[in-house]
Amino acid sequence: MKNLGLIIVLFSFSGVFAQPNCEAYKYLGDTLKYEACKKSLEIKGHYQFTREFQTVLDESLAIDSTFDYAYRAKSVAYLKSGDFVTWKKLIDKAVRYNPEEHLGYRGWCRYQFFRDYKGAIKDIEKLDSLVDYDIGQSQNGTYHLNIAKGLCYKAIGEQEKAIQIIENQIQRNEQEDFIGAYDYLHLGVLYLETEKFEKAIEVFKKQSQTNELAENQYYSALAFLNLNKLTEYRSCLNKAMELYIKGKKMSDPYSNPLDKIYLENIEDQIKTADNNG
Repeated sequence: MKNLGLIIVLFSFSGVFAQPNCEAYKYLGDTLKYEACKKSLEIKGHYQFTREFQTVLDESLAIDSTFDYAYRAKSVAYLKSGDFVTWKKLIDKAVRYNPEEHLGYRGWCRYQFFRDYKGAIKDIEKLDSLVDYDIGQSQNGTYHLNIAKGLCYKAIGEQEKAIQIIENQIQRNEQEDFIGAYDYLHLGVLYLETEKFEKAIEVFKKQSQTNELAENQYYSALAFLNLNKLTEYRSCLNKAMELYIKGKKMSDPYSNPLDKIYLENIEDQIKTADNNG
């Protein structure tokens, strides 16, 4: 489906991802999907968790059982309510009927909510193989999907592959002057974990310039410690504490981001520094 731009217009409502352009189906001669689409628009004004919302979408699917938008729209309430089994059944149908539109979303949810890293990699790589345009961002807009894929490889222990993927995407992001809120941080932590301490510090400095975080200073401290630069180590720990108290830290309303730290992590490092004089 290379005519994706014709099918979808970016207009969100009721927390649903994007309203379909029903006239596009009519233009393409798919009258069944046109009717199903028109019916689905009746969810506007209904809360996702209401019977009315789900009933409208069921009626839409009764018109055309292959209408992918309705499956994904129905799935959102189940994801938010914790009924992951029903969510998976519904989103799998959406992917079956329109993989280009829904693979990225399913892959991101596999990463964010289920820590199904291999499944997320599979979805993102499948999407990349199907389209000839940029595969885009995560559902929450925090990451490019390639960054998310790199984090998945990190999570399954393939740090060098993760570094390569994230380096390549950051290079593209820099060319487009669009760096994610945590891109440099994650790359820096990967350098730290693979004992590339100087490179880690260099990238952490870039993170400071774009979006300073307690995590950034904490991991910077660890890199300086490994280089035996104790003055810088202590200074970064103090900055990390200040930033954390001010609320300048990694956050996500639905899950704990990879590489997130907690106050006790900083406190433990400060105690260790004090004990070592």
